[in-house]
Amino acid sequence: MKTYIVGGAVRDALLGLPVQDKDWVVVGGTVEAMLARGFTAVGKDFPVFLHPHTHEEYALARTERKSGHGYTGFVVHAAPDVTLEDDLLRRDLTINAMARGEDGTLVDPYGGQRDLAAKRLRHVSPAFAEDPVRILRVARFAARFDGFEVAEETLTLMREMVVSGEADHLVPERVWQEISRGLMAPAPMRMIEVLDACGALARCLPEVVARRRIDPLLPGVLRCAVARDLPLAHRWALLVGHDVAAAESASARLKVPLPCRDQAVMLARDGETLSTASSAVARLDLLSRCDAFRRPERLTTLLEAAPCAHPVPGAAVVRWQATLAAAQSVDGGAVARQCADKSAIPAAIRSARLVAIEAADAAVGRG
Repeated sequence: MKTYIVGGAVRDALLGLPVQDKDWVVVGGTVEAMLARGFTAVGKDFPVFLHPHTHEEYALARTERKSGHGYTGFVVHAAPDVTLEDDLLRRDLTINAMARGEDGTLVDPYGGQRDLAAKRLRHVSPAFAEDPVRILRVARFAARFDGFEVAEETLTLMREMVVSGEADHLVPERVWQEISRGLMAPAPMRMIEVLDACGALARCLPEVVARRRIDPLLPGVLRCAVARDLPLAHRWALLVGHDVAAAESASARLKVPLPCRDQAVMLARDGETLSTASSAVARLDLLSRCDAFRRPERLTTLLEAAPCAHPVPGAAVVRWQATLAAAQSVDGGAVARQCADKSAIPAAIRSARLVAIEAADAAVGRG
Protein backbone atom coordinates (compact mmCIF):
# COMPACT_ATOMS: atom_id res chain seq x y z
CA MET A 1 0.00 0.00 0.00
CA LYS A 2 1.12 3.56 -0.74
CA THR A 3 -0.26 6.64 0.98
CA TYR A 4 -0.56 10.14 -0.48
CA ILE A 5 -1.83 13.44 0.85
CA VAL A 6 -4.24 14.89 -1.69
CA GLY A 7 -6.46 17.79 -2.64
CA GLY A 8 -6.73 21.04 -0.75
CA ALA A 9 -3.80 20.39 1.59
CA VAL A 10 -1.44 20.06 -1.38
CA ARG A 11 -2.96 23.09 -3.13
CA ASP A 12 -2.79 25.35 -0.09
CA ALA A 13 0.77 24.34 0.74
CA LEU A 14 1.85 25.26 -2.80
CA LEU A 15 0.09 28.61 -2.41
CA GLY A 16 1.86 29.24 0.88
CA LEU A 17 -1.42 29.17 2.79
CA PRO A 18 -2.04 27.49 6.14
CA VAL A 19 -3.12 23.86 5.75
CA GLN A 20 -6.26 23.32 7.80
CA ASP A 21 -7.25 19.72 7.09
CA LYS A 22 -5.39 16.86 5.52
CA ASP A 23 -7.01 14.19 3.37
CA TRP A 24 -5.16 11.02 2.41
CA VAL A 25 -5.58 8.47 -0.35
CA VAL A 26 -4.41 4.89 0.02
CA VAL A 27 -3.43 3.14 -3.22
CA GLY A 28 -3.34 -0.64 -3.29
CA GLY A 29 -5.24 -1.00 -0.05
CA THR A 30 -8.27 -2.98 1.05
CA VAL A 31 -10.83 -2.58 3.79
CA GLU A 32 -9.39 -5.57 5.60
CA ALA A 33 -5.85 -4.21 5.45
CA MET A 34 -6.91 -0.84 6.84
CA LEU A 35 -8.82 -2.39 9.71
CA ALA A 36 -5.90 -4.67 10.48
CA ARG A 37 -3.71 -1.57 10.91
CA GLY A 38 -6.06 -0.10 13.49
CA PHE A 39 -7.98 2.31 11.28
CA THR A 40 -11.68 2.91 12.01
CA ALA A 41 -14.14 2.70 9.12
CA VAL A 42 -16.44 5.74 8.90
CA GLY A 43 -17.43 6.03 5.23
CA LYS A 44 -20.99 5.13 4.28
CA ASP A 45 -20.86 5.72 0.52
CA PHE A 46 -17.24 4.67 -0.03
CA PRO A 47 -14.35 3.33 2.09
CA VAL A 48 -13.06 6.09 4.38
CA PHE A 49 -11.12 5.45 7.57
CA LEU A 50 -9.83 7.44 10.54
CA HIS A 51 -6.18 7.10 11.48
CA PRO A 52 -5.84 5.46 14.92
CA HIS A 53 -3.70 8.31 16.28
CA THR A 54 -4.14 11.48 14.19
CA HIS A 55 -7.82 10.81 13.36
CA GLU A 56 -7.21 12.22 9.88
CA GLU A 57 -9.26 10.75 7.02
CA TYR A 58 -7.80 8.10 4.75
CA ALA A 59 -9.81 6.97 1.72
CA LEU A 60 -9.10 4.04 -0.54
CA ALA A 61 -8.33 5.12 -4.09
CA ARG A 62 -11.57 4.99 -6.03
CA THR A 63 -13.37 5.73 -9.28
CA GLU A 64 -16.99 6.77 -9.77
CA ARG A 65 -19.59 5.98 -12.39
CA LYS A 66 -22.66 8.18 -12.93
CA SER A 67 -25.87 6.35 -12.06
CA GLY A 68 -28.41 9.12 -11.51
CA HIS A 69 -28.90 12.85 -11.08
CA GLY A 70 -27.30 15.13 -8.51
CA TYR A 71 -24.26 14.72 -6.32
CA THR A 72 -25.46 11.40 -4.85
CA GLY A 73 -26.06 9.66 -8.19
CA PHE A 74 -22.81 7.69 -8.36
CA VAL A 75 -21.60 4.13 -8.10
CA VAL A 76 -18.21 3.99 -6.37
CA HIS A 77 -15.51 1.47 -7.19
CA ALA A 78 -12.66 1.13 -4.67
CA ALA A 79 -10.16 -1.65 -5.23
CA PRO A 80 -6.40 -2.28 -5.04
CA ASP A 81 -6.09 -1.91 -8.81
CA VAL A 82 -7.32 1.71 -8.83
CA THR A 83 -4.32 3.95 -9.46
CA LEU A 84 -3.59 7.35 -7.98
CA GLU A 85 -4.09 8.91 -11.41
CA ASP A 86 -7.49 7.22 -11.64
CA ASP A 87 -8.47 8.67 -8.28
CA LEU A 88 -7.26 12.19 -9.13
CA LEU A 89 -9.06 12.12 -12.48
CA ARG A 90 -12.48 12.08 -10.77
CA ARG A 91 -11.76 15.33 -8.86
CA ASP A 92 -13.27 18.68 -9.80
CA LEU A 93 -10.43 21.09 -10.57
CA THR A 94 -6.84 20.56 -11.58
CA ILE A 95 -5.64 22.57 -8.58
CA ASN A 96 -7.40 20.02 -6.37
CA ALA A 97 -6.12 17.01 -8.33
CA MET A 98 -2.56 16.92 -7.02
CA ALA A 99 -1.00 14.58 -4.50
CA ARG A 100 2.20 14.37 -2.51
CA GLY A 101 3.83 11.08 -1.58
CA GLU A 102 5.24 10.16 1.79
CA ASP A 103 8.71 10.97 0.40
CA GLY A 104 7.56 14.47 -0.59
CA THR A 105 7.24 13.79 -4.32
CA LEU A 106 4.55 15.89 -6.01
CA VAL A 107 2.19 13.98 -8.29
CA ASP A 108 0.48 16.33 -10.75
CA PRO A 109 -0.84 14.43 -13.77
CA TYR A 110 -3.39 17.06 -14.90
CA GLY A 111 -1.51 20.37 -14.70
CA GLY A 112 -2.66 21.65 -11.34
CA GLN A 113 0.61 23.38 -10.51
CA ARG A 114 0.57 25.12 -13.89
CA ASP A 115 -2.99 26.32 -13.29
CA LEU A 116 -2.06 27.57 -9.82
CA ALA A 117 0.68 29.69 -11.35
CA ALA A 118 -1.75 31.00 -13.97
CA LYS A 119 -4.46 31.60 -11.35
CA ARG A 120 -6.84 29.49 -13.36
CA LEU A 121 -9.78 27.34 -12.21
CA ARG A 122 -9.99 24.53 -14.77
CA HIS A 123 -11.89 21.24 -14.62
CA VAL A 124 -9.95 17.99 -14.73
CA SER A 125 -12.15 15.97 -17.10
CA PRO A 126 -15.64 15.86 -18.64
CA ALA A 127 -16.73 13.96 -15.50
CA PHE A 128 -16.97 17.42 -13.89
CA ALA A 129 -20.41 17.72 -15.50
CA GLU A 130 -21.75 14.76 -13.53
CA ASP A 131 -21.90 16.61 -10.21
CA PRO A 132 -23.80 19.94 -10.08
CA VAL A 133 -22.28 20.85 -6.71
CA ARG A 134 -19.07 21.48 -8.61
CA ILE A 135 -20.63 24.58 -10.16
CA LEU A 136 -20.98 26.01 -6.67
CA ARG A 137 -17.50 24.91 -5.66
CA VAL A 138 -15.91 26.67 -8.62
CA ALA A 139 -17.76 29.87 -7.71
CA ARG A 140 -16.67 29.53 -4.08
CA PHE A 141 -13.04 29.02 -5.07
CA ALA A 142 -13.26 32.16 -7.22
CA ALA A 143 -14.37 34.03 -4.09
CA ARG A 144 -11.64 32.50 -1.96
CA PHE A 145 -8.58 32.83 -4.18
CA ASP A 146 -7.78 36.41 -5.14
CA GLY A 147 -7.36 36.98 -8.86
CA PHE A 148 -8.26 33.45 -9.97
CA GLU A 149 -10.35 33.24 -13.13
CA VAL A 150 -12.54 30.41 -14.36
CA ALA A 151 -11.15 28.82 -17.53
CA GLU A 152 -13.41 29.54 -20.48
CA GLU A 153 -13.85 25.84 -21.25
CA THR A 154 -14.90 25.23 -17.64
CA LEU A 155 -17.37 28.10 -17.69
CA THR A 156 -18.80 26.72 -20.93
CA LEU A 157 -19.25 23.31 -19.32
CA MET A 158 -20.95 24.91 -16.32
CA ARG A 159 -23.39 26.71 -18.63
CA GLU A 160 -24.16 23.42 -20.37
CA MET A 161 -24.89 21.80 -17.00
CA VAL A 162 -27.39 24.53 -16.23
CA VAL A 163 -29.07 24.33 -19.64
CA SER A 164 -29.27 20.53 -19.51
CA GLY A 165 -31.06 20.66 -16.15
CA GLU A 166 -28.32 18.97 -14.14
CA ALA A 167 -28.12 22.04 -11.88
CA ASP A 168 -31.82 21.63 -11.07
CA HIS A 169 -30.91 18.60 -8.96
CA LEU A 170 -28.99 20.68 -6.44
CA VAL A 171 -30.47 20.20 -2.97
CA PRO A 172 -30.98 23.27 -0.74
CA GLU A 173 -28.66 22.06 2.01
CA ARG A 174 -25.70 21.71 -0.36
CA VAL A 175 -26.43 25.04 -2.04
CA TRP A 176 -26.48 26.78 1.33
CA GLN A 177 -23.31 25.02 2.43
CA GLU A 178 -21.37 26.37 -0.55
CA ILE A 179 -23.05 29.80 -0.62
CA SER A 180 -22.36 30.35 3.08
CA ARG A 181 -18.70 29.42 2.68
CA GLY A 182 -18.39 31.70 -0.34
CA LEU A 183 -19.95 34.59 1.56
CA MET A 184 -17.26 34.24 4.22
CA ALA A 185 -14.49 34.26 1.60
CA PRO A 186 -12.37 37.36 0.87
CA ALA A 187 -14.27 38.24 -2.34
CA PRO A 188 -17.88 37.01 -2.06
CA MET A 189 -19.00 39.10 -5.05
CA ARG A 190 -16.82 36.93 -7.29
CA MET A 191 -18.93 33.93 -6.32
CA ILE A 192 -22.08 35.79 -7.34
CA GLU A 193 -20.52 36.88 -10.63
CA VAL A 194 -19.41 33.35 -11.56
CA LEU A 195 -22.78 31.85 -10.69
CA ASP A 196 -24.50 34.54 -12.74
CA ALA A 197 -22.15 34.06 -15.69
CA CYS A 198 -23.02 30.37 -16.00
CA GLY A 199 -26.75 30.82 -15.31
CA ALA A 200 -26.76 28.97 -11.98
CA LEU A 201 -27.56 32.09 -9.94
CA ALA A 202 -31.01 32.26 -11.55
CA ARG A 203 -31.67 28.70 -10.35
CA CYS A 204 -30.33 29.13 -6.83
CA LEU A 205 -30.91 32.80 -6.02
CA PRO A 206 -33.24 34.48 -8.54
CA GLU A 207 -33.74 37.28 -6.00
CA VAL A 208 -30.10 38.28 -6.40
CA VAL A 209 -30.36 38.15 -10.20
CA ALA A 210 -33.28 40.58 -10.00
CA ARG A 211 -31.38 42.81 -7.60
CA ARG A 212 -28.33 42.99 -9.85
CA ARG A 213 -30.49 44.37 -12.66
CA ILE A 214 -31.51 47.40 -10.61
CA ASP A 215 -28.87 47.80 -7.89
CA PRO A 216 -25.28 48.59 -8.94
CA LEU A 217 -24.23 48.90 -5.30
CA LEU A 218 -24.18 45.20 -4.37
CA PRO A 219 -20.41 44.75 -4.97
CA GLY A 220 -19.68 47.65 -2.63
CA VAL A 221 -22.11 46.29 -0.04
CA LEU A 222 -20.31 42.94 0.05
CA ARG A 223 -16.89 44.59 0.09
CA CYS A 224 -18.03 46.56 3.11
CA ALA A 225 -19.07 43.33 4.83
CA VAL A 226 -15.61 41.89 4.26
CA ALA A 227 -13.86 45.08 5.39
CA ARG A 228 -15.89 45.09 8.60
CA ASP A 229 -15.30 41.35 9.08
CA LEU A 230 -19.03 40.80 9.54
CA PRO A 231 -20.32 37.32 10.46
CA LEU A 232 -22.34 35.07 8.16
CA ALA A 233 -25.83 36.22 9.20
CA HIS A 234 -24.91 39.82 8.39
CA ARG A 235 -23.45 38.91 5.01
CA TRP A 236 -26.49 36.86 4.06
CA ALA A 237 -28.69 39.79 5.09
CA LEU A 238 -26.67 42.17 2.95
CA LEU A 239 -26.98 39.83 -0.04
CA VAL A 240 -30.77 39.28 0.05
CA GLY A 241 -32.01 41.83 2.59
CA HIS A 242 -32.80 44.52 0.04
CA ASP A 243 -36.46 43.48 0.05
CA VAL A 244 -38.56 41.65 2.65
CA ALA A 245 -40.13 39.27 0.12
CA ALA A 246 -36.70 38.46 -1.33
CA ALA A 247 -35.21 37.85 2.11
CA GLU A 248 -38.04 35.51 3.06
CA SER A 249 -38.18 33.57 -0.21
CA ALA A 250 -34.41 33.09 -0.57
CA SER A 251 -34.04 32.06 3.07
CA ALA A 252 -36.91 29.58 2.80
CA ARG A 253 -35.68 28.04 -0.45
CA LEU A 254 -32.16 27.39 0.82
CA LYS A 255 -33.35 26.44 4.32
CA VAL A 256 -30.89 28.86 5.89
CA PRO A 257 -30.42 28.91 9.67
CA LEU A 258 -33.03 30.99 11.49
CA PRO A 259 -30.56 33.68 12.68
CA CYS A 260 -29.57 34.31 9.04
CA ARG A 261 -33.19 34.49 7.92
CA ASP A 262 -34.16 36.84 10.77
CA GLN A 263 -31.23 39.14 10.13
CA ALA A 264 -32.10 39.39 6.44
CA VAL A 265 -35.74 40.19 7.13
CA MET A 266 -34.86 42.78 9.77
CA LEU A 267 -32.38 44.52 7.49
CA ALA A 268 -34.88 44.61 4.61
CA ARG A 269 -37.67 45.90 6.80
CA ASP A 270 -35.84 48.25 9.16
CA GLY A 271 -32.35 48.98 7.82
CA GLU A 272 -33.25 52.28 6.20
CA THR A 273 -35.42 53.26 9.17
CA LEU A 274 -32.33 53.38 11.39
CA SER A 275 -31.37 56.69 9.81
CA THR A 276 -34.84 58.09 9.14
CA ALA A 277 -36.74 57.35 12.38
CA SER A 278 -36.47 60.69 14.14
CA SER A 279 -39.49 60.56 16.43
CA ALA A 280 -39.69 58.59 19.66
CA VAL A 281 -42.75 56.75 18.32
CA ALA A 282 -40.94 55.59 15.18
CA ARG A 283 -37.96 54.37 17.18
CA LEU A 284 -40.14 52.55 19.68
CA ASP A 285 -41.99 50.87 16.83
CA LEU A 286 -38.73 49.61 15.34
CA LEU A 287 -37.58 48.23 18.68
CA SER A 288 -40.90 46.42 19.03
CA ARG A 289 -40.71 44.93 15.52
CA CYS A 290 -37.21 43.65 16.21
CA ASP A 291 -38.24 42.17 19.55
CA ALA A 292 -35.37 44.16 21.03
CA PHE A 293 -36.82 44.25 24.52
CA ARG A 294 -36.51 40.49 24.92
CA ARG A 295 -33.51 40.21 22.60
CA PRO A 296 -31.51 43.46 22.71
CA GLU A 297 -28.75 41.89 20.62
CA ARG A 298 -31.05 42.20 17.62
CA LEU A 299 -30.63 45.97 17.59
CA THR A 300 -26.88 45.50 17.91
CA THR A 301 -26.69 43.17 14.90
CA LEU A 302 -28.91 45.46 12.86
CA LEU A 303 -26.67 48.43 13.66
CA GLU A 304 -23.64 46.35 12.64
CA ALA A 305 -24.99 45.29 9.26
CA ALA A 306 -27.07 48.26 8.15
CA PRO A 307 -24.23 50.77 7.51
CA CYS A 308 -22.99 48.64 4.60
CA ALA A 309 -26.33 49.13 2.83
CA HIS A 310 -27.70 52.37 4.31
CA PRO A 311 -25.85 55.42 5.71
CA VAL A 312 -26.17 55.34 9.49
CA PRO A 313 -24.25 58.23 11.10
CA GLY A 314 -22.33 57.51 14.28
CA ALA A 315 -24.60 59.92 16.16
CA ALA A 316 -27.60 57.85 15.08
CA VAL A 317 -26.00 54.69 16.47
CA VAL A 318 -25.47 56.38 19.83
CA ARG A 319 -29.05 57.64 19.77
CA TRP A 320 -30.43 54.15 19.11
CA GLN A 321 -28.43 52.73 21.97
CA ALA A 322 -29.74 55.45 24.26
CA THR A 323 -33.28 54.82 23.02
CA LEU A 324 -33.07 51.12 23.84
CA ALA A 325 -31.55 51.81 27.26
CA ALA A 326 -34.34 54.27 28.06
CA ALA A 327 -37.05 51.83 27.00
CA GLN A 328 -35.43 49.02 28.98
CA SER A 329 -35.39 51.17 32.10
CA VAL A 330 -39.18 50.83 32.32
CA ASP A 331 -40.25 48.22 34.88
CA GLY A 332 -42.94 46.38 32.97
CA GLY A 333 -44.01 44.42 36.03
CA ALA A 334 -44.55 47.58 38.05
CA VAL A 335 -46.59 49.12 35.24
CA ALA A 336 -48.69 45.97 34.94
CA ARG A 337 -49.49 45.93 38.66
CA GLN A 338 -50.99 49.41 38.35
CA CYS A 339 -53.44 48.27 35.66
CA ALA A 340 -56.80 47.10 36.96
CA ASP A 341 -57.74 46.00 33.45
CA LYS A 342 -55.30 43.31 32.28
CA SER A 343 -56.06 44.05 28.63
CA ALA A 344 -54.68 47.55 29.14
CA ILE A 345 -51.22 46.32 30.19
CA PRO A 346 -49.52 46.31 26.73
CA ALA A 347 -50.67 49.86 25.97
CA ALA A 348 -49.60 51.06 29.41
CA ILE A 349 -46.11 49.57 29.04
CA ARG A 350 -45.79 51.09 25.58
CA SER A 351 -46.85 54.47 26.92
CA ALA A 352 -44.30 54.26 29.76
CA ARG A 353 -41.53 53.36 27.35
CA LEU A 354 -42.47 56.24 25.10
CA VAL A 355 -42.29 58.65 28.03
CA ALA A 356 -38.85 57.28 28.97
CA ILE A 357 -37.56 57.68 25.40
CA GLU A 358 -38.88 61.22 25.14
CA ALA A 359 -37.27 62.08 28.48
CA ALA A 360 -33.95 60.72 27.25
CA ASP A 361 -34.29 62.79 24.08
CA ALA A 362 -34.98 65.89 26.10
CA ALA A 363 -31.94 65.25 28.31
CA VAL A 364 -29.75 65.00 25.21
CA GLY A 365 -31.23 68.22 23.88
CA ARG A 366 -30.51 70.02 27.16
CA GLY A 367 -26.97 68.64 27.13
